[in-house]
Amino acid sequence: MPVLSRTQMRAFDAHAIQTSRVPSIVLMENAGRGAADVIERELLGGRAAGRRIVVVCGAGNNGGDGFVVARHLLARGAQVEAWLAGDLSKATPDCRANHDAFAGIGGKIASVPLGQSLHDLGDALAGADVVVDALFGTGLDRPIVEPLASVVRQMNEARLVGRHAGLAALDVPSGLHADTGVSLGTCIEADLTVSFAHLKLGHVTGHGAAMSGPVHVVDIGVPPALVAERSAELVEASDVRAVIHDRPIDTHKYRAGHVAIVAGSAGKVGAALLSARGALRGGAGAATIVTWPDAATTLEARIPEVMVARLTTETDREALESSIDDLLAHKRAVVIGPGFGTGDAARAVSQRILTSFGGAIVADADSFSMHAGSPEDFTVAGGRVVLTPHSGELGRLLGRTAAEVEADRFASASEAAKRAGAVVLLKGAYTVVASPDGRVVVTGSGSPALATAGSGDVLSGLVGALACSLPPFEAAWCGAFLHGVSGRAWQKEHGDRGLLAGEIADGLPAVLAALLADA
Repeated sequence: MPVLSRTQMRAFDAHAIQTSRVPSIVLMENAGRGAADVIERELLGGRAAGRRIVVVCGAGNNGGDGFVVARHLLARGAQVEAWLAGDLSKATPDCRANHDAFAGIGGKIASVPLGQSLHDLGDALAGADVVVDALFGTGLDRPIVEPLASVVRQMNEARLVGRHAGLAALDVPSGLHADTGVSLGTCIEADLTVSFAHLKLGHVTGHGAAMSGPVHVVDIGVPPALVAERSAELVEASDVRAVIHDRPIDTHKYRAGHVAIVAGSAGKVGAALLSARGALRGGAGAATIVTWPDAATTLEARIPEVMVARLTTETDREALESSIDDLLAHKRAVVIGPGFGTGDAARAVSQRILTSFGGAIVADADSFSMHAGSPEDFTVAGGRVVLTPHSGELGRLLGRTAAEVEADRFASASEAAKRAGAVVLLKGAYTVVASPDGRVVVTGSGSPALATAGSGDVLSGLVGALACSLPPFEAAWCGAFLHGVSGRAWQKEHGDRGLLAGEIADGLPAVLAALLADA
């Protein structure tokens, strides 16, 4: 599913209007009708009749969408009030036309007394079953200031009182940057968002996921094929099924792939074990933890299915490199970093793997400290690397703060991918996966239950297993998707807290089986 920037969405609309000759007011009608359908189905139990709806409209095209929603819900028997928060004389032509159409069928329209008491608006909001946010659309790039900021706050407060079934935003929540997902000061906190034609970048990054709620994309009567450019693709189950298939009957463990987990150190063996568990549950035929001698003693016999190999204690660099080469012989993929340490010996191991190992490399955790400020270090591996950082780790790699990464996750991941010559999997509620060739996808399969220690270790092992048979980019986004689905499946049974990282791994076979069964 395409994910568009606001510039790309404008180009899509312009092409539909100017080339395909679909009038803008027809696009608005289709968008508003689709939004009314979603609101009735998702927030009103499938029946709008008799329910009280308040639609708060701006004077731009987002407000016009709101008036269309108001008209359709009124026609279905709802009690609808529209409140105009703007100057009607300055409304866009399509907004004015739909304002008049709503009034023409008997719709009630009130003006928000901007700069004055909002008591009457507050009463209307508190008495509504559903409030619809149609103040600002994708074009907003500045903070909402007074007096409109007070209107937004009243709409948010109304969610917590009265008879509310929900607060629905049209296209993007007012106050959310449509590209970065950053909250521009005061922002609508929606229970759901209806996005027109395509997802927007802001829905799946920054604060966008939290502020938007579940996002429902509605058709506006223009074929998706008209999208000439998109910023990213949202990964869906069908995409994963297209690259992961049932295995041939004669598959053996080495064909399935042997993954080396270069991880663990004294006091941090759990990270290595979880990564190995993720690899095995993700389909690797064999997994060997390659670690320091003191950690190896602790690890042996902890999981019978996992082999353990000891790095040399020799301080001579040539001996260490020879040891690494021997231990990684015949391995299809290597995961390096979880709990491994960042000392000189660890750095030497990392450098040797990047320069000499011929298979796929998944770098996680301590790898980002070892190469802090130097993403170019990974270019020596020739495009075979997947980096799996969270925002703090990516910030460390790029020499900036986690907040700076979060301010534009797509740009940060893409920059790192280009500089490192590697695939970057930036973990989050919506995980961004960027390739050095410019491809970007985002996965929305995750769950708040995944916020548990060791979750990322499992993911690194899973990506390593998938990289035994898939190119790095596909291994990364398939791994992120499956990891998220496993967490979501656990949440469905147990709730959004208490998940142990090992349970994410243990859920993977069922997730894969269900996915392939639907093929």
